Amino acid sequence: MAVPAFSDIAKSANDLLNKDFYHLSAATLEVKSNTPNNVAFKVTGKNSHDKNTTAQLEGKYVDKPNGLTFTQTWNTANALETKVELADNLAKGLKAEGIFGFLPASSSRGAKFNLHFKQSNFHGRAFVDLLKGPTANLDAVVGHEGFLAGASAGYNVQNAKITGYSAAVGFHAPTYSAAITATDNLSVFSASYYHKVNSQVEAGSKATWNSKSTNTVGLEVAAKYRLDPVSFVKGKINDRGVAAVAYNVYLREGVTLGIGASFDTQKFDQATHKVGTSFTFES
Repeated sequence: MAVPAFSDIAKSANDLLNKDFYHLSAATLEVKSNTPNNVAFKVTGKNSHDKNTTAQLEGKYVDKPNGLTFTQTWNTANALETKVELADNLAKGLKAEGIFGFLPASSSRGAKFNLHFKQSNFHGRAFVDLLKGPTANLDAVVGHEGFLAGASAGYNVQNAKITGYSAAVGFHAPTYSAAITATDNLSVFSASYYHKVNSQVEAGSKATWNSKSTNTVGLEVAAKYRLDPVSFVKGKINDRGVAAVAYNVYLREGVTLGIGASFDTQKFDQATHKVGTSFTFES
């Protein structure tokens, strides 16, 4: 099993707890299109529960033989971003990224350089912001027979100062995984567990404790049930009594519908509940 990036050590549980819950936006529309010359377009529009509408246009060109990917995005905040990726070209397992941003309204610019290096038992990354600081964030994970250990650190070059550090350990197996992470300078601790019970049922949980702010442990549990090959339902609830449910169905070729809702089980008489829908069109 491949060694994940540091941020993905608890990915299975985090995805189960956070992805495909459509109540976070009142409405979401996503349109994807692929052309014969390896150019893909994606348009995403969201309407928040506060009636704010945002949209983003993304174009991506992929040249697989040369390991080159070129991505351009433009959103309703009039922010432009260009990303250039070069993978497995300079060395096997090495990917280099250049990310360049521009805000025309303020003439603000951004420039970042990232490196990803992945081998059978190692996954390391470096993220460098060239114009702010500059700053660098480094992380690395080593793995052996499913066991994982990783650490990350941030560094401000101008101030010669460490800006933050985290650590994590985990274990990945084909049908289950577990992880313990310590973030925010080892002050926020999380323990997560994911289990693929069978081809239809997945379950997971996560406990979080912030040593700086509270003695209370936050808890979330979630489950996913595949109704048939084209649809599934998900549900989750946390220790504060906030529950969320979601339904996803593949209506026909290229069309997916998602419906979700969240409820505060301790405040049923108040307007704290949220409902959202999502349509994805792909061609």
